[in-house]
Amino acid sequence: MKIRVPHTYALLLALAAVAAAATWLIPAGAYDRVESHGRSVVAPDSFHPVDASPAGLFDVLLAWPRGLVATAPIVFYIFIIGGAFTVIGATGAIDAAIGLAVRAGRGSGPLILLLVMLAFSLGGATIGMAEETLPFIPALVVLARRLGYDELTGCAVALVGAGAGFSGAFLNPFTIGVGQEIVGLPLFSGIRYRFVVWTVITAIALVWVLRYAARVRVVPASAATAPGIGAASAHQPVTPRQQLVLLTLAAGLGLVVAGAMKWDWGLLELSGLFVGVTVAAGAAGGLGADATAERFLEGASAIAPGALVVGLARGILVIFDGAHVTDTILHAMSAVVTGLPAQASIVGIYAVQVALSYLVPSGSGQAALSLPILAPLADLTGVTRQTAILAYQFGDGFSNIFTPTSGYFMAALALARVPYPRWARFMWPLQLLWLAAGLALLFLAHAIRWGPF
Repeated sequence: MKIRVPHTYALLLALAAVAAAATWLIPAGAYDRVESHGRSVVAPDSFHPVDASPAGLFDVLLAWPRGLVATAPIVFYIFIIGGAFTVIGATGAIDAAIGLAVRAGRGSGPLILLLVMLAFSLGGATIGMAEETLPFIPALVVLARRLGYDELTGCAVALVGAGAGFSGAFLNPFTIGVGQEIVGLPLFSGIRYRFVVWTVITAIALVWVLRYAARVRVVPASAATAPGIGAASAHQPVTPRQQLVLLTLAAGLGLVVAGAMKWDWGLLELSGLFVGVTVAAGAAGGLGADATAERFLEGASAIAPGALVVGLARGILVIFDGAHVTDTILHAMSAVVTGLPAQASIVGIYAVQVALSYLVPSGSGQAALSLPILAPLADLTGVTRQTAILAYQFGDGFSNIFTPTSGYFMAALALARVPYPRWARFMWPLQLLWLAAGLALLFLAHAIRWGPF
Protein backbone atom coordinates (compact mmCIF):
# COMPACT_ATOMS: atom_id res chain seq x y z
CA MET A 1 0.00 0.00 0.00
CA LYS A 2 1.34 3.41 -0.98
CA ILE A 3 1.95 5.73 1.94
CA ARG A 4 0.97 9.34 1.28
CA VAL A 5 2.98 12.01 3.10
CA PRO A 6 0.72 14.81 4.39
CA HIS A 7 1.20 18.39 3.20
CA THR A 8 3.58 20.33 5.44
CA TYR A 9 0.82 22.72 6.51
CA ALA A 10 -1.57 19.89 7.32
CA LEU A 11 1.18 18.11 9.24
CA LEU A 12 2.09 21.20 11.28
CA LEU A 13 -1.53 22.01 12.06
CA ALA A 14 -2.00 18.44 13.24
CA LEU A 15 1.17 18.75 15.33
CA ALA A 16 -0.22 21.94 16.86
CA ALA A 17 -3.33 20.02 17.91
CA VAL A 18 -1.18 17.19 19.28
CA ALA A 19 0.94 19.74 21.13
CA ALA A 20 -2.19 21.24 22.71
CA ALA A 21 -3.34 17.79 23.83
CA ALA A 22 0.12 17.07 25.21
CA THR A 23 -0.03 20.15 27.43
CA TRP A 24 -2.71 18.33 29.47
CA LEU A 25 -0.26 15.49 30.13
CA ILE A 26 3.11 17.24 30.46
CA PRO A 27 3.75 18.89 33.85
CA ALA A 28 4.33 22.62 33.71
CA GLY A 29 7.79 23.81 34.68
CA ALA A 30 10.36 26.50 34.01
CA TYR A 31 14.05 27.31 34.07
CA ASP A 32 15.36 30.60 35.33
CA ARG A 33 17.06 32.74 32.69
CA VAL A 34 20.20 34.75 33.32
CA GLU A 35 22.00 37.38 31.30
CA SER A 36 25.36 36.40 29.87
CA HIS A 37 27.29 38.64 27.45
CA GLY A 38 24.09 40.47 26.58
CA ARG A 39 22.01 37.36 25.93
CA SER A 40 19.49 35.37 27.91
CA VAL A 41 20.58 31.81 28.70
CA VAL A 42 19.16 28.95 30.71
CA ALA A 43 20.44 28.54 34.26
CA PRO A 44 21.16 24.77 34.13
CA ASP A 45 20.15 23.78 37.68
CA SER A 46 17.13 26.06 38.07
CA PHE A 47 14.26 23.92 36.73
CA HIS A 48 11.19 24.03 38.97
CA PRO A 49 7.43 23.29 38.71
CA VAL A 50 4.99 26.13 37.96
CA ASP A 51 1.19 26.40 37.81
CA ALA A 52 -0.36 24.37 34.96
CA SER A 53 -2.10 26.19 32.09
CA PRO A 54 -3.01 23.57 29.46
CA ALA A 55 -4.01 24.71 25.97
CA GLY A 56 -7.62 24.75 24.77
CA LEU A 57 -9.25 24.74 21.33
CA PHE A 58 -8.97 28.50 20.89
CA ASP A 59 -5.25 28.31 21.69
CA VAL A 60 -4.87 25.91 18.75
CA LEU A 61 -6.74 28.33 16.46
CA LEU A 62 -4.57 31.23 17.65
CA ALA A 63 -1.31 29.31 17.38
CA TRP A 64 -0.60 30.26 13.76
CA PRO A 65 -1.44 33.99 14.10
CA ARG A 66 0.56 34.19 17.32
CA GLY A 67 3.42 32.35 15.65
CA LEU A 68 3.39 34.86 12.78
CA VAL A 69 3.50 37.75 15.25
CA ALA A 70 6.43 36.15 17.07
CA THR A 71 8.38 35.59 13.86
CA ALA A 72 7.28 38.71 11.93
CA PRO A 73 10.81 40.03 11.22
CA ILE A 74 11.85 36.67 9.80
CA VAL A 75 8.66 36.20 7.76
CA PHE A 76 8.84 39.61 6.09
CA TYR A 77 12.58 39.25 5.49
CA ILE A 78 11.87 36.05 3.57
CA PHE A 79 9.18 37.79 1.48
CA ILE A 80 11.57 40.62 0.58
CA ILE A 81 14.46 38.27 -0.25
CA GLY A 82 12.19 36.18 -2.48
CA GLY A 83 10.98 39.23 -4.34
CA ALA A 84 14.46 40.70 -4.70
CA PHE A 85 16.00 37.64 -6.31
CA THR A 86 13.05 37.19 -8.67
CA VAL A 87 13.70 40.71 -9.93
CA ILE A 88 17.40 39.91 -10.36
CA GLY A 89 16.52 36.68 -12.16
CA ALA A 90 14.14 38.54 -14.50
CA THR A 91 17.03 40.64 -15.81
CA GLY A 92 18.80 37.48 -17.05
CA ALA A 93 21.91 38.38 -15.08
CA ILE A 94 22.16 35.12 -13.15
CA ASP A 95 21.57 33.10 -16.33
CA ALA A 96 24.27 35.12 -18.09
CA ALA A 97 26.72 34.56 -15.22
CA ILE A 98 26.23 30.81 -15.55
CA GLY A 99 26.84 31.15 -19.28
CA LEU A 100 30.06 33.01 -18.58
CA ALA A 101 31.25 30.13 -16.42
CA VAL A 102 30.38 27.70 -19.23
CA ARG A 103 32.34 29.65 -21.83
CA ALA A 104 35.33 29.76 -19.51
CA GLY A 105 35.44 25.97 -19.81
CA ARG A 106 36.36 26.24 -23.53
CA GLY A 107 34.39 23.14 -24.51
CA SER A 108 35.93 20.76 -21.98
CA GLY A 109 33.07 18.65 -20.57
CA PRO A 110 34.44 17.98 -17.07
CA LEU A 111 35.71 21.55 -16.69
CA ILE A 112 32.35 22.98 -17.78
CA LEU A 113 30.50 20.76 -15.31
CA LEU A 114 32.90 21.77 -12.54
CA LEU A 115 32.56 25.51 -13.25
CA VAL A 116 28.77 25.42 -13.49
CA MET A 117 28.47 23.36 -10.30
CA LEU A 118 30.74 25.81 -8.50
CA ALA A 119 28.55 28.68 -9.69
CA PHE A 120 25.42 26.96 -8.36
CA SER A 121 27.19 26.06 -5.13
CA LEU A 122 28.14 29.69 -4.60
CA GLY A 123 24.51 30.60 -5.29
CA GLY A 124 23.34 28.18 -2.62
CA ALA A 125 26.00 29.37 -0.18
CA THR A 126 25.26 33.07 -0.56
CA ILE A 127 21.67 33.68 -1.65
CA GLY A 128 20.15 30.35 -0.62
CA MET A 129 19.59 29.20 -4.21
CA ALA A 130 17.14 26.29 -4.25
CA GLU A 131 13.90 26.89 -6.19
CA GLU A 132 15.91 29.30 -8.34
CA THR A 133 17.62 26.30 -9.98
CA LEU A 134 14.43 25.27 -11.78
CA PRO A 135 14.65 27.63 -14.77
CA PHE A 136 18.18 26.43 -15.53
CA ILE A 137 17.48 22.71 -15.54
CA PRO A 138 16.02 22.28 -19.07
CA ALA A 139 18.97 24.18 -20.58
CA LEU A 140 21.48 22.23 -18.48
CA VAL A 141 19.96 18.93 -19.59
CA VAL A 142 20.44 19.99 -23.23
CA LEU A 143 23.98 21.15 -22.47
CA ALA A 144 24.80 17.84 -20.80
CA ARG A 145 23.50 15.88 -23.77
CA ARG A 146 25.58 17.96 -26.18
CA LEU A 147 28.64 17.18 -24.09
CA GLY A 148 27.84 13.46 -24.18
CA TYR A 149 26.29 13.08 -20.72
CA ASP A 150 22.82 11.96 -19.69
CA GLU A 151 19.90 14.00 -18.37
CA LEU A 152 20.64 13.02 -14.77
CA THR A 153 24.04 14.70 -15.09
CA GLY A 154 22.45 17.92 -16.29
CA CYS A 155 19.97 17.84 -13.43
CA ALA A 156 22.67 17.01 -10.87
CA VAL A 157 24.84 19.95 -11.93
CA ALA A 158 22.12 22.30 -10.70
CA LEU A 159 20.55 20.34 -7.85
CA VAL A 160 23.68 18.85 -6.27
CA GLY A 161 25.69 22.02 -6.88
CA ALA A 162 23.13 24.31 -5.24
CA GLY A 163 22.37 21.66 -2.61
CA ALA A 164 26.02 21.47 -1.58
CA GLY A 165 26.21 25.25 -1.32
CA PHE A 166 22.94 25.44 0.60
CA SER A 167 24.02 22.72 3.05
CA GLY A 168 27.49 24.13 3.63
CA ALA A 169 26.50 27.77 3.23
CA PHE A 170 28.54 30.63 4.63
CA LEU A 171 26.13 33.50 3.75
CA ASN A 172 22.66 31.97 3.30
CA PRO A 173 19.95 34.33 4.60
CA PHE A 174 17.32 31.56 4.72
CA THR A 175 19.25 29.22 7.02
CA ILE A 176 22.19 30.97 8.68
CA GLY A 177 20.52 34.38 8.86
CA VAL A 178 17.21 33.03 10.16
CA GLY A 179 18.82 30.47 12.50
CA GLN A 180 21.29 32.89 14.05
CA GLU A 181 18.54 35.46 14.56
CA ILE A 182 16.45 32.88 16.44
CA VAL A 183 19.23 31.80 18.81
CA GLY A 184 20.69 35.28 19.35
CA LEU A 185 24.00 34.90 17.50
CA PRO A 186 25.48 37.84 15.58
CA LEU A 187 24.26 37.59 12.00
CA PHE A 188 26.63 35.63 9.74
CA SER A 189 29.18 35.19 12.50
CA GLY A 190 31.62 32.28 12.22
CA ILE A 191 32.03 32.85 8.49
CA ARG A 192 35.64 31.64 8.31
CA TYR A 193 34.85 28.14 9.54
CA ARG A 194 31.71 28.11 7.42
CA PHE A 195 33.87 28.69 4.36
CA VAL A 196 35.87 25.58 5.31
CA VAL A 197 32.58 23.68 5.67
CA TRP A 198 31.41 24.88 2.26
CA THR A 199 34.69 23.79 0.67
CA VAL A 200 34.47 20.27 2.11
CA ILE A 201 30.80 19.69 1.27
CA THR A 202 31.19 21.13 -2.24
CA ALA A 203 34.36 19.12 -2.94
CA ILE A 204 32.54 15.88 -2.05
CA ALA A 205 29.66 16.86 -4.36
CA LEU A 206 31.99 17.73 -7.23
CA VAL A 207 33.88 14.46 -7.00
CA TRP A 208 30.65 12.44 -6.84
CA VAL A 209 28.97 14.11 -9.83
CA LEU A 210 32.10 14.19 -11.99
CA ARG A 211 32.75 10.53 -11.20
CA TYR A 212 29.23 9.64 -12.28
CA ALA A 213 29.49 11.81 -15.40
CA ALA A 214 32.73 10.14 -16.48
CA ARG A 215 31.09 6.74 -16.10
CA VAL A 216 28.06 7.52 -18.27
CA ARG A 217 29.66 9.73 -20.92
CA VAL A 218 29.29 8.69 -24.55
CA VAL A 219 30.10 10.37 -27.86
CA PRO A 220 28.56 13.86 -27.67
CA ALA A 221 25.01 13.95 -28.91
CA SER A 222 23.71 16.18 -31.68
CA ALA A 223 22.48 19.66 -30.98
CA ALA A 224 18.87 18.54 -31.25
CA THR A 225 16.90 19.40 -28.19
CA ALA A 226 14.38 17.32 -26.33
CA PRO A 227 10.65 17.97 -26.89
CA GLY A 228 9.53 21.08 -25.07
CA ILE A 229 13.07 22.22 -24.28
CA GLY A 230 14.53 25.22 -26.07
CA ALA A 231 18.13 25.90 -26.93
CA ALA A 232 20.44 26.21 -23.98
CA SER A 233 20.94 29.73 -22.76
CA ALA A 234 24.40 28.96 -21.45
CA HIS A 235 26.09 30.66 -24.45
CA GLN A 236 24.34 34.01 -24.22
CA PRO A 237 26.73 36.93 -23.67
CA VAL A 238 26.64 39.07 -20.55
CA THR A 239 25.19 42.41 -21.57
CA PRO A 240 26.30 45.70 -20.02
CA ARG A 241 22.98 45.92 -18.18
CA GLN A 242 23.43 42.41 -16.77
CA GLN A 243 26.94 43.32 -15.66
CA LEU A 244 25.46 46.26 -13.74
CA VAL A 245 22.92 43.92 -12.13
CA LEU A 246 25.64 41.48 -11.09
CA LEU A 247 27.69 44.36 -9.66
CA THR A 248 24.60 45.53 -7.75
CA LEU A 249 24.09 42.04 -6.34
CA ALA A 250 27.77 41.76 -5.40
CA ALA A 251 27.65 45.15 -3.68
CA GLY A 252 24.50 44.12 -1.81
CA LEU A 253 26.08 40.89 -0.59
CA GLY A 254 29.15 42.83 0.48
CA LEU A 255 26.96 45.17 2.51
CA VAL A 256 25.26 42.15 4.09
CA VAL A 257 28.62 41.01 5.44
CA ALA A 258 29.78 44.47 6.46
CA GLY A 259 26.45 45.40 8.03
CA ALA A 260 26.15 42.23 10.04
CA MET A 261 29.78 42.09 11.17
CA LYS A 262 30.68 45.76 11.63
CA TRP A 263 27.48 47.75 12.06
CA ASP A 264 25.39 45.31 14.08
CA TRP A 265 22.64 45.15 11.48
CA GLY A 266 19.64 42.92 12.14
CA LEU A 267 16.90 41.59 9.90
CA LEU A 268 15.20 45.00 9.76
CA GLU A 269 18.27 46.67 8.26
CA LEU A 270 18.95 43.73 5.93
CA SER A 271 15.35 43.85 4.72
CA GLY A 272 15.81 47.52 3.88
CA LEU A 273 19.06 46.72 2.09
CA PHE A 274 17.34 44.21 -0.19
CA VAL A 275 14.56 46.67 -0.95
CA GLY A 276 17.34 48.91 -2.24
CA VAL A 277 18.95 46.04 -4.16
CA THR A 278 15.58 45.31 -5.78
CA VAL A 279 15.11 48.88 -6.96
CA ALA A 280 18.72 49.21 -8.16
CA ALA A 281 18.74 45.84 -9.96
CA GLY A 282 15.42 46.57 -11.67
CA ALA A 283 16.72 49.93 -12.90
CA ALA A 284 20.10 48.53 -13.96
CA GLY A 285 18.42 45.65 -15.80
CA GLY A 286 16.05 47.95 -17.67
CA LEU A 287 12.88 46.44 -16.23
CA GLY A 288 11.21 49.73 -15.41
CA ALA A 289 9.28 50.55 -12.26
CA ASP A 290 6.11 48.62 -13.16
CA ALA A 291 7.88 45.45 -14.28
CA THR A 292 10.16 45.55 -11.24
CA ALA A 293 7.14 45.76 -8.95
CA GLU A 294 5.38 42.94 -10.81
CA ARG A 295 8.41 40.64 -10.67
CA PHE A 296 8.91 41.45 -6.99
CA LEU A 297 5.33 40.51 -6.17
CA GLU A 298 5.69 37.30 -8.19
CA GLY A 299 8.74 36.34 -6.15
CA ALA A 300 7.14 37.25 -2.85
CA SER A 301 4.02 35.26 -3.68
CA ALA A 302 6.04 32.27 -4.87
CA ILE A 303 7.92 32.11 -1.59
CA ALA A 304 4.81 32.74 0.54
CA PRO A 305 4.40 29.06 1.53
CA GLY A 306 7.94 28.97 2.88
CA ALA A 307 7.53 32.29 4.68
CA LEU A 308 4.15 31.59 6.25
CA VAL A 309 5.20 28.14 7.42
CA VAL A 310 7.68 29.84 9.76
CA GLY A 311 4.78 31.25 11.77
CA LEU A 312 2.90 27.94 11.63
CA ALA A 313 5.90 26.03 12.91
CA ARG A 314 6.47 28.56 15.67
CA GLY A 315 2.80 28.11 16.62
CA ILE A 316 3.65 24.73 18.14
CA LEU A 317 6.14 26.37 20.45
CA VAL A 318 3.66 29.18 21.16
CA ILE A 319 1.29 26.52 22.50
CA PHE A 320 4.03 24.93 24.59
CA ASP A 321 5.21 28.31 25.88
CA GLY A 322 1.68 29.40 26.80
CA ALA A 323 1.15 26.20 28.75
CA HIS A 324 4.60 26.48 30.42
CA VAL A 325 5.74 23.04 29.22
CA THR A 326 8.56 24.03 26.83
CA ASP A 327 11.11 24.03 29.61
CA THR A 328 9.76 20.69 30.85
CA ILE A 329 10.45 19.18 27.41
CA LEU A 330 13.87 20.80 27.39
CA HIS A 331 14.56 19.41 30.85
CA ALA A 332 13.61 15.89 29.71
CA MET A 333 15.78 16.14 26.58
CA SER A 334 18.74 17.44 28.53
CA ALA A 335 18.33 14.65 31.08
CA VAL A 336 18.93 12.10 28.30
CA VAL A 337 22.29 13.60 27.37
CA THR A 338 23.38 15.17 30.64
CA GLY A 339 26.47 13.41 31.89
CA LEU A 340 27.31 12.03 28.45
CA PRO A 341 30.32 13.26 26.49
CA ALA A 342 29.59 16.40 24.52
CA GLN A 343 30.24 14.44 21.32
CA ALA A 344 27.20 12.29 22.11
CA SER A 345 25.13 15.44 22.54
CA ILE A 346 26.29 16.64 19.13
CA VAL A 347 25.19 13.35 17.57
CA GLY A 348 21.80 13.65 19.27
CA ILE A 349 21.20 17.24 18.11
CA TYR A 350 22.34 16.30 14.61
CA ALA A 351 20.06 13.24 14.51
CA VAL A 352 17.03 15.30 15.61
CA GLN A 353 17.63 17.86 12.86
CA VAL A 354 18.13 15.22 10.16
CA ALA A 355 14.94 13.39 11.17
CA LEU A 356 12.95 16.63 11.42
CA SER A 357 13.99 17.72 7.92
CA TYR A 358 11.97 14.88 6.42
CA LEU A 359 8.81 16.14 8.12
CA VAL A 360 9.38 19.91 7.70
CA PRO A 361 11.15 20.51 4.34
CA SER A 362 11.18 24.29 4.82
CA GLY A 363 14.54 25.31 6.27
CA SER A 364 13.09 28.45 7.86
CA GLY A 365 10.20 26.45 9.29
CA GLN A 366 12.56 23.85 10.72
CA ALA A 367 14.62 26.58 12.33
CA ALA A 368 11.55 28.13 13.93
CA LEU A 369 10.38 24.74 15.18
CA SER A 370 13.60 23.26 16.53
CA LEU A 371 16.20 25.90 17.37
CA PRO A 372 14.42 27.58 20.29
CA ILE A 373 14.61 24.20 22.06
CA LEU A 374 17.90 22.80 20.73
CA ALA A 375 19.95 25.97 21.24
CA PRO A 376 19.32 26.03 25.02
CA LEU A 377 19.93 22.28 25.04
CA ALA A 378 23.32 22.96 23.48
CA ASP A 379 23.98 25.48 26.28
CA LEU A 380 23.21 22.85 28.88
CA THR A 381 25.43 20.18 27.34
CA GLY A 382 28.48 22.32 26.60
CA VAL A 383 27.98 22.61 22.82
CA THR A 384 28.22 26.09 21.33
CA ARG A 385 25.14 27.56 19.70
CA GLN A 386 27.17 28.12 16.55
CA THR A 387 27.72 24.35 16.37
CA ALA A 388 24.00 23.75 16.96
CA ILE A 389 23.20 26.06 14.04
CA LEU A 390 25.58 24.05 11.84
CA ALA A 391 23.83 20.82 12.86
CA TYR A 392 20.51 22.39 11.83
CA GLN A 393 22.05 23.63 8.57
CA PHE A 394 23.26 20.14 7.66
CA GLY A 395 20.06 18.44 8.76
CA ASP A 396 17.95 20.71 6.61
CA GLY A 397 20.26 21.06 3.62
CA PHE A 398 21.26 17.47 2.89
CA SER A 399 17.66 16.27 2.66
CA ASN A 400 16.46 19.04 0.33
CA ILE A 401 17.52 17.11 -2.78
CA PHE A 402 16.66 13.64 -1.50
CA THR A 403 13.34 13.63 0.31
CA PRO A 404 10.22 13.47 -1.90
CA THR A 405 8.49 15.90 0.47
CA SER A 406 10.64 18.68 -1.00
CA GLY A 407 8.45 20.36 -3.61
CA TYR A 408 11.04 22.19 -5.71
CA PHE A 409 13.23 19.08 -5.83
CA MET A 410 10.44 16.93 -7.25
CA ALA A 411 9.63 19.69 -9.77
CA ALA A 412 13.28 19.67 -10.86
CA LEU A 413 13.20 15.92 -11.48
CA ALA A 414 10.04 16.38 -13.54
CA LEU A 415 11.70 19.07 -15.66
CA ALA A 416 14.71 16.84 -16.26
CA ARG A 417 12.51 13.76 -16.76
CA VAL A 418 14.46 11.80 -14.19
CA PRO A 419 12.35 9.28 -12.21
CA TYR A 420 12.71 9.55 -8.44
CA PRO A 421 13.90 5.91 -7.97
CA ARG A 422 16.72 6.53 -10.43
CA TRP A 423 17.70 9.74 -8.62
CA ALA A 424 17.53 7.99 -5.23
CA ARG A 425 19.95 5.29 -6.44
CA PHE A 426 22.32 8.02 -7.58
CA MET A 427 21.98 10.11 -4.41
CA TRP A 428 21.87 7.77 -1.43
CA PRO A 429 25.64 7.09 -1.31
CA LEU A 430 26.28 10.85 -1.55
CA GLN A 431 23.78 11.39 1.27
CA LEU A 432 25.78 8.99 3.47
CA LEU A 433 29.05 10.71 2.55
CA TRP A 434 27.59 14.12 3.34
CA LEU A 435 26.12 12.95 6.64
CA ALA A 436 29.45 11.44 7.69
CA ALA A 437 31.38 14.55 6.64
CA GLY A 438 28.85 16.72 8.47
CA LEU A 439 29.33 14.78 11.69
CA ALA A 440 33.13 15.10 11.38
CA LEU A 441 32.82 18.85 10.79
CA LEU A 442 30.54 19.17 13.83
CA PHE A 443 33.09 17.34 15.99
CA LEU A 444 35.81 19.67 14.71
CA ALA A 445 33.64 22.72 15.43
CA HIS A 446 33.18 21.47 18.99
CA ALA A 447 36.89 20.76 19.39
CA ILE A 448 37.81 24.34 18.49
CA ARG A 449 34.92 25.74 20.62
CA TRP A 450 33.55 27.52 17.57
CA GLY A 451 31.75 30.63 18.67
CA PRO A 452 31.40 33.39 19.66
CA PHE A 453 29.19 31.19 21.83
